[in-house]
Amino acid sequence: MSHTPIIEMRKISKRFGQVQANDTVDFTLQRGEIHAIVGENGAGKSTLMKILYGLYQPDSGEIYIDGKSVKITSPRRAMRLGLGMIQQHFTLIPTFTAIQNIILAKEPRKFATLVDYQSAETKIKKLADQLGFDVPLNTPIESLPIGSHQHTEILKVLYHGAEILIMDEPTAVLVPQEIDGLFDCLRGLKKDGNSIIIITHKLDEVMAIADSVTVMRQGKAVATCAISDTAPHQLAEQMLGEAVSHSPIERKEIEQENPILHLADVTIKTHTGKVLLDCINLDVFPGEIVGIAGVEGNGQTELIEVVTGLRKVQDGIITLNGDSMVNATPAKFREKGIVHLPADRHRHGISLDSRIDENLIVGQHKRKVFCKNGILNPENIRRFSMNALDKYQIQVGDISHPLKTLSGGNQQKVVVARELSGGQTVIIAAHPTRGLDIHAADFVHSRLLQARNRGKSVVLVSSELDELLKLSDRIAVMYNGKIADVVKTDETDRQALGKLMLGISDLDG
Repeated sequence: MSHTPIIEMRKISKRFGQVQANDTVDFTLQRGEIHAIVGENGAGKSTLMKILYGLYQPDSGEIYIDGKSVKITSPRRAMRLGLGMIQQHFTLIPTFTAIQNIILAKEPRKFATLVDYQSAETKIKKLADQLGFDVPLNTPIESLPIGSHQHTEILKVLYHGAEILIMDEPTAVLVPQEIDGLFDCLRGLKKDGNSIIIITHKLDEVMAIADSVTVMRQGKAVATCAISDTAPHQLAEQMLGEAVSHSPIERKEIEQENPILHLADVTIKTHTGKVLLDCINLDVFPGEIVGIAGVEGNGQTELIEVVTGLRKVQDGIITLNGDSMVNATPAKFREKGIVHLPADRHRHGISLDSRIDENLIVGQHKRKVFCKNGILNPENIRRFSMNALDKYQIQVGDISHPLKTLSGGNQQKVVVARELSGGQTVIIAAHPTRGLDIHAADFVHSRLLQARNRGKSVVLVSSELDELLKLSDRIAVMYNGKIADVVKTDETDRQALGKLMLGISDLDG
């Protein structure tokens, strides 16, 4: 029996400007194993896998597949070699059906010109049945829940012939029940001889699903071992290069009289009459964190857009400190003290082509400390930026570089640093720690709790139920555009929240 690794990366190095993203990294994947890669933001995990998938070219080093040296010059070349990558931000076309997305660029033909959807559907349904997936293949992706998006991505890479799957943060947007289903799928793929690489920050999930784990720190692979030979605290210490310490922040009891943010019967409909928000009633008081839970696509995004001025309502009341904010502009909401950590940082939070320091002050650039008589003060901007970089441990080459030169996690840190540095009254935080490492996530958590203890209000939307349970005073669960229930954190748990998120009542079992 051959023990030749299916993937071997030797001495891989990659530099972006002054940043050494990968520094002589060795990585080995055995056939039929699930191998996790963990590390802080900017540790080089995604860069290494993008090199393997042909999205980047290494400055030096070699890649072997089944013991043979290969040059992976593009994703197309990677796919021909049996590699498939499912990125954190799905790459599906919303208006295409699931089957159209799956077969894109590999459409079976009949009569030389027509797409043979029947044969494609037969093949895909066979794959789906093997994996336990139930994806409505002829439904547009935009109409399907997020779990079906991921199933579609997996079916797509398998349909295109992938035997090696690379998955970047695969559970980031899934509820517990969907995570269990995904792990069952991965175990089934492994049993069928597939090999899987998972990039993740969730150490408990690493322990649950992986066979082996590689820890990266500052561009280097500092440790590789079998899961049976390690533990979460050991992995965390190897990721950080030091012992992990958590400093819990005491929750202050704050007298709650009148809500600072009040929503009554808020309703949103599309131009076709489809109801997106259905009579939403919610009060958020000073000195509390209200969590918003729900499977993506059940109204959380629309709710956030309503309370930040990004979407108009057809009916209902919205007040902030007693003042009506119905259909106010985003600038008006910001002027009144609402800040927004957006879920989609690329669309609503940053400008990838602008400088790092410019991104750190945008929205605050008219403050006197940054601007006088319409002229920006570069020294004050630089001082503020360097302080933010240090406080949030944002790894950059130079603050004058474009933001797109940073890793995804460091881009998120820029947004968090900017939004939590001002005189906010209400913090709307949508997935604020998605993609962040342990240190950064703990820091964001502490800043949100500190704001709460100072009497600020926080609305926290997260797909991380542990995060919601850790931070929230109350949790509102959304399902099908409605608030299914509002529960106190100390009176619920992950499984109960998961049931509400899927529209399952206790009577349903």
